[in-house]
Amino acid sequence: MNNKHYKDLYAFHPGYYVNQLIEELEITQEDFALRMGVSAKTISLLVHGETDLSEDMALKLSNMFGMSIDVWLNLQKEYLKKVLEIERERELDQQKEIASLIDYSFFIKLGIFPPTSNVMEKIQNLCSYFKVSNLSTLKEPDLLANFRTGIRTVEEKNIINANAWLQTAVNIGREMDCGDFNERKLKAYIPEIRSMTLQSPREFYPRLVEIFKDCGICFVLLPQLKNCGINGAVKWINKQKVVLAINDRMHYADVFWFSLFHEIKHVLQKKITKTIISGIYQTDIDEALEEEANLFSRNTLIPIDKFDKYIQTNKITTTSIISFAKSIDIHPGIVVGRLINEKKIHPSYYHNLRSKYQIGPISN
Repeated sequence: MNNKHYKDLYAFHPGYYVNQLIEELEITQEDFALRMGVSAKTISLLVHGETDLSEDMALKLSNMFGMSIDVWLNLQKEYLKKVLEIERERELDQQKEIASLIDYSFFIKLGIFPPTSNVMEKIQNLCSYFKVSNLSTLKEPDLLANFRTGIRTVEEKNIINANAWLQTAVNIGREMDCGDFNERKLKAYIPEIRSMTLQSPREFYPRLVEIFKDCGICFVLLPQLKNCGINGAVKWINKQKVVLAINDRMHYADVFWFSLFHEIKHVLQKKITKTIISGIYQTDIDEALEEEANLFSRNTLIPIDKFDKYIQTNKITTTSIISFAKSIDIHPGIVVGRLINEKKIHPSYYHNLRSKYQIGPISN
């Protein structure tokens, strides 16, 4: 194609003008090529905009039509300039579309960016923070975690925001002052972490941060980013530094604690070369490792033998749930979450026992 256009921008290849001259002369391309002293294929490629106009061809055209060689060379130069302008405009529109899919207020609330209504500033800030040359890169499903997008519910906006949330967590984690990972310490702290389910976020959060830091884990607690679809993630920065990130998806305490212990198990699995995420996605992580993390989280919070005994010997009621939770020193909302997950009760039952709190650096 010897011309390109986008919106009100037009770029005409020198071949466009050569074709007009051929038509005015009322001769074939083959005859024109013979008169010009080049092959018919060369003229065909030029007319169709598939090759640049060389200095030699510009000289020949100048001789044939009595025009300055600079006229022809400038046509080539202006064409390339306009093509670049078109590509830049098209790329900018694509980036604007992607930027519109990202909740910019998320980053303002975190103090990462200042407020702005200027879309160009938003694009520049996002590209700089995510260390990408173009926001279109965020559409790549293997940018950070090798997402498998064969699931119907996963759309392009999910991949964009998942990459955005995950890169934010990694950026924050990189800046944290954490020592080398200590597996022994982490395992020893698990009972204490479990006991925190009975505390308010304001009570447990500072201690949780302290524990993870002592274990050499960069613990990143972020709000949910709209359309993100990630509950938590584990990424090793190097062989000794690991980031464990979770968000406040759904705001339910039982979801938070299940996600936290799930990610703790992924840390213990030490898959250093992989980024492991939990949420609506499938990734290239071994399904057996995911199931192992699920079992670890379920059984750490509520041991399977005690849960089975409760189911077999009790009628599920508000009173029995509270009594069972108290007997194993766990929040009753976690029992409700387990009952829902294992389809023992309808998801709408006993919501009064499920605590809701917003997870983040400052929680009530």
